Amino acid sequence: MHNQHIISLSNQHLSLQPPAMASRDAVPSTRSTNGKAKPPSAAAHDLGLVGANHSFRPSHEPDSRLVRHPIPPPSLGGRQRDRGFFSSDDTALTKQILATHAPDIEDLNVKPLLSIVEDILRLSKPSSSTDHTSLVNNQVKPHLDTLDSSKAIQSSPHQDAKVLYNHEHDSEIVRLLAFPISKISCEIICKCSAGGEAHSVTMDLLKSLSNYSWDAKVVIIFAAFAVNYGEFWLVEQNHTMNMLAKHIATLKDLPYVMEHAGKLEKKFEAVLDLLNAVLNVIHCLIEFKELPSVYISHDAPEVVAATAHIPTAVYWIIRSLLACASTLLNLIGSGHEYITSTAESWEILSLAHKLSVILEHLRDQLAVCKGLVERKKAEDAYIAFKKLIESTHIENMKVLRAMIRARDDQRPLYDGSKRINERLEVLRSKYVLLLISDLDIPHEELNVLHMIYNQQARRHEYEVLWLPIVNPTTPMTGVENTVFYDLRNNSMPWYSVDHPALIEPVAVRYIREELKFVHMPMLIVLDPHGKPSKADALPMMWIWGSDAFPFTKDQEWALWRDKTWNIELLADSIDPRFQEWMRGDRVVCLYGGEDMEWIRKFTLAARAAAAEMHVPLEMLYVGKRNPREKVRRCHEAIEREKLSHVFHPTDYYDYVWYFWVRLWSMWNSKKQVGMSVESDHIMQQIMDILTYDSSEEGWAVFSRGNHEITKGKGDVVLPVMEGYAAWEYKVDRPDKFVPVLDEEIRRTHPEHHCNRLILPGHAGYVPDHVVCSECGRTMDKFVLYRCCTD
Repeated sequence: MHNQHIISLSNQHLSLQPPAMASRDAVPSTRSTNGKAKPPSAAAHDLGLVGANHSFRPSHEPDSRLVRHPIPPPSLGGRQRDRGFFSSDDTALTKQILATHAPDIEDLNVKPLLSIVEDILRLSKPSSSTDHTSLVNNQVKPHLDTLDSSKAIQSSPHQDAKVLYNHEHDSEIVRLLAFPISKISCEIICKCSAGGEAHSVTMDLLKSLSNYSWDAKVVIIFAAFAVNYGEFWLVEQNHTMNMLAKHIATLKDLPYVMEHAGKLEKKFEAVLDLLNAVLNVIHCLIEFKELPSVYISHDAPEVVAATAHIPTAVYWIIRSLLACASTLLNLIGSGHEYITSTAESWEILSLAHKLSVILEHLRDQLAVCKGLVERKKAEDAYIAFKKLIESTHIENMKVLRAMIRARDDQRPLYDGSKRINERLEVLRSKYVLLLISDLDIPHEELNVLHMIYNQQARRHEYEVLWLPIVNPTTPMTGVENTVFYDLRNNSMPWYSVDHPALIEPVAVRYIREELKFVHMPMLIVLDPHGKPSKADALPMMWIWGSDAFPFTKDQEWALWRDKTWNIELLADSIDPRFQEWMRGDRVVCLYGGEDMEWIRKFTLAARAAAAEMHVPLEMLYVGKRNPREKVRRCHEAIEREKLSHVFHPTDYYDYVWYFWVRLWSMWNSKKQVGMSVESDHIMQQIMDILTYDSSEEGWAVFSRGNHEITKGKGDVVLPVMEGYAAWEYKVDRPDKFVPVLDEEIRRTHPEHHCNRLILPGHAGYVPDHVVCSECGRTMDKFVLYRCCTD
């Protein structure tokens, strides 16, 4: 049977003339014994297996030393008939193809068989005895984008066999399909020898494999093609060192063919491009088959729409393989006329284009299906993650491992103080404060957090872990990586994730959706059992520092229960001089605003009044909630003119920010525990100062030590201080200064007031109902978008 194959294969030709000249009858040789070429007969240039459209134009005379008698092929149909199937209605063609499909064999895993086919194509190349290196390169290079790069082409065929051998090659499926492959190989040869045209041969092959799945059909036929393809190159590779191969090569006329191998490059390039397209489409079909039914039903509209095109794809794959086989087989016995033909094969190029269009469409549909699968996978994974988070655990390691991806041998944490990597186990059974931010974390927050972190007396009771949140679906850019490593190495003295890619996508989604993270940093407490807090703990950290540990609602309630409105609550440790001023019962004045003219008038008036009444007065400028260029200029002018105390020039921005972030954190915390302006005195006072800051005017707070306290807007407190001569008689000792000043401020009210309260967009809670702290009426609510520039 093998010898019959060789003889039969030698009888296959591509058409070299238009179909009008085609004939099914064999004709004598086109070459005389004197080596002169004769015009080819019509029969010698029949349409061939798939109807290629060549024009015969010999470029030079054949070698006169050789006498060649090629056997012309029987007709396989005219170009006009094949051209009809390229332009025929796809629906009609699909109906014909579906009529051949009656699968009764369970789905087979044909990937091991396809792997062998791919290896055959890789190993099939001209022997090193030929000097045509360009042909070797063109033969090997395109073989397959889809192949594993580890299967490298070696210089020796024997080495190739060892390198490319895979245990899957011995799998049961390979042995099971060996007979169908041999049968199809014979069927292709027999039908071509009998004169079938391309469409008919393709349909007959589909019928003979009717009981197999679509992917099994094409892989079996591809394997049948690969057997003949591999045999051809196996003989060519060994004909110089194996006598049996030499004799077979002589009968196939391969030495003559390879002498002219350089002229065959374009033909091989076209064939190899088409084989590459075939393999790409086959792999796409297998990917459709492997879509997990647990995530996507094969009856889903997206799958049905995509797989509706698979029968047509299978049809054109088979047509393409037949075209490749025909081109290869025409090398045998066709001699000089075929080798020197320079015309491109329209059929090969047309099939390659057809498959590229099919592949593009299938990949688009596959991407849709994979998108559904990935979304369902992601949804299931997210549900499982939420269930894990909401469950009770003995320790926190399950939750940490679900949040941070790490192999057993990997150290996914970076210790910023020791500058070493650590395992997740260093956080076992500890309180873990998850510092969540993107890569644009405000430097003032980091600076203040450093200050609190370094001053904490209870630091040993918990650890801080930075989780940088980036888009998990896109790789980080070089700039983003640089920013991350700079932050991790130089700004994070606590633990950090070694790289943002180690944070599981489900954890990122949970942080965004459940914890409402957008941009501003937040602090989520993970208790020793892996239970995360629902609320951001950063406001508690700003207000209470380490005293807020373990940052629970109960602790927040307890801390507020013992607090009253005083300067210590308002200013706390924003400046190291505060404790000294309070211990000495000095009058402390905090003031703000960005109107430099008002600042000059107010500070001079306040200092004059205090000096006249012999009251020790310390004044500190705290700027505005969004300290910008105007605040910086005010800060510099106050320091230059010695109008009052200011924060240290290198840190003023951080201290100003800290003062205001503590204030709105207190307001937000009060809201979170259910307090309101109407019912809570502290909240009313906080709202007054936030309202002052929202206006364009200045404001001031006066307190004696940590005792009496009063405050006022700029348009009230400035006239009171400038008119101190009218009430200074009431201040007969320093401890009466603040009570008398409070009395004067309360008595002085402008006829009209228009208070504004601007809350930070990231405050965490925006109430529907807010009352004015002066008149008690409900304030109108507006939406404000502001670009904070000067």
